[in-house]
Amino acid sequence: FEVHQPYRIRHYTIFDSGVNHDYFNAPYDDRRSNEQILHKVTEKSYLETNKVLKELLLKHEEFKVSLSITGTVLEQMREWSPRALHSFQDLVNTGRVEIVGETYHHSLAFFYSQAEFEMQVKMHRELVEELFGQTPQVFRNTELSYNNDLAYWADRAGYKAILAEGWDPVLGWRSPNFVYRPTYTNQIKLLMKNYKLSDDIAFRFSNQNWSEWPLTTDKFTHWLSEAGDATNFNLFMDYETFGEHQWSDSGIFDFLRHLPGEWLKEEGHTFMTVSEAADTYDAVDTVDTPHTTTWADTERDLSAWLGNPMQQQSIQALYELQDPVIKSGDFALIEDWRKLQTSDHFYYM
Repeated sequence: FEVHQPYRIRHYTIFDSGVNHDYFNAPYDDRRSNEQILHKVTEKSYLETNKVLKELLLKHEEFKVSLSITGTVLEQMREWSPRALHSFQDLVNTGRVEIVGETYHHSLAFFYSQAEFEMQVKMHRELVEELFGQTPQVFRNTELSYNNDLAYWADRAGYKAILAEGWDPVLGWRSPNFVYRPTYTNQIKLLMKNYKLSDDIAFRFSNQNWSEWPLTTDKFTHWLSEAGDATNFNLFMDYETFGEHQWSDSGIFDFLRHLPGEWLKEEGHTFMTVSEAADTYDAVDTVDTPHTTTWADTERDLSAWLGNPMQQQSIQALYELQDPVIKSGDFALIEDWRKLQTSDHFYYM
């Protein structure tokens, strides 16, 4: 699961320029208020999902989960919703929840500045160690963006595995339900998202026009069992799938509550964290990804964030500011610059 909230930019006019340096904190009653949005998502999604997962972790010894939690949402929870943060910490304290490494600010820095990218990965690792007592062993980049260069970096950085979209043009005839190794790497494993099964839950669950609606746990586990020769199924989705994207009255929480038990009915079925999957299974083949893939839209590339001239010019201008901003030594300025790197801002341009 991915847990993320950006620092949304507040309504900022020309008259604020040079006078008001608060770029992100809209009034609480403004629809752009980061605090208000966090409280809403916490109540609709985070707390209830964590409650269900905690019940499942206590009920099924075999049940395990991997979470990708950005630095920006952890900051917001620590400031505005300690109850939400504590509920995530409770999950991790069960010993069967793994935190995955990523960029602190949910940025596309890897494609523009290696130094900034590595700094944000370091910042995220240190925050995860502070809040959860874990050091990430597996890496996922923002928006599941991935290519050979990123895999080569992650391999040299010592990660056990890296996550990517199991996109058909990349895999060809192969299945995402196996462990692979990226080309040009020595040790790292590649775990690829089964986007069809993931999207059945994340996007199609409440769609009454879908031929497979309603999606039940026995139907879903039957699909998994029918997959035949497979070692692992990688289901990746937004945490807000539960309660926010798919509302509670759709039955999504009941689905989540009963899915693990239904899967575990069959002998030999189990759950693993991503690092356990990497440790358990040998790579069956290498996967070459010279062009960047992501988990977004039908193109599965970076065009959702970098496809139009405004997006391209804005992100280029932002990273051109790196040297003067960093050299200024102004902590508040540097933090504002990093918050502006969050991919959400470019997605909505």
